[in-house]
Amino acid sequence: MKKIVLFLLLNSIGCFAQKVESQKLTKEEIKERELENTTDFPIYSAFEFQDKGGVFELVLAENQKTISNKDTLNTKIQAVCVVNDHGGFLEKWRINDLLENYDPKETNIWFWTKYCTTTDLDGDGYTDPVIVYGSKTEYGEIRRVKIITVYKNKKYVIRAVECDLDYCRSFKKDQNWNTLPQKIKTSIDQLVVKLRKEQNLILKDG
Repeated sequence: MKKIVLFLLLNSIGCFAQKVESQKLTKEEIKERELENTTDFPIYSAFEFQDKGGVFELVLAENQKTISNKDTLNTKIQAVCVVNDHGGFLEKWRINDLLENYDPKETNIWFWTKYCTTTDLDGDGYTDPVIVYGSKTEYGEIRRVKIITVYKNKKYVIRAVECDLDYCRSFKKDQNWNTLPQKIKTSIDQLVVKLRKEQNLILKDG
């Protein structure tokens, strides 16, 4: 009986230890952690998450190239994930992107933080960050959408170009997409459906 109780206790402790915790950081917390030094641009948003691999900081930064009373336009964005390492930061991965010369031309690129997450999608005790960002044209229409899933520090990308005409519209998943666990693929497919519904996007090939 004692062995059974001990086994259940150890099992419950193990399950608790594998739980992923995540929080969005306030401006004060970003400053306290000195995260400004981890990126090249002003920080737009940041997350802290803890899993079996340690404590991580995910910083989303935009260069805020043009700032007016009505809007802030970015020409470049950067996402950086670091792990707390002996009082400093050790970079695990980063994402860089910038405006592209489409017709009509892009004038803004930004992180869609509403759809960015730092959760354990497949239940293995490690966080699977999902980064979503988009670009807009000079007419204020959404042009590009990227959904980047990071699994075991490797990036799996969905690239979409929005267009009313079939020939200029695209929706492509990386060739390695099918190597992801099914739970993660299902979760991202649900996110795509949500984006279509909430943002009135097509997100399909021509």
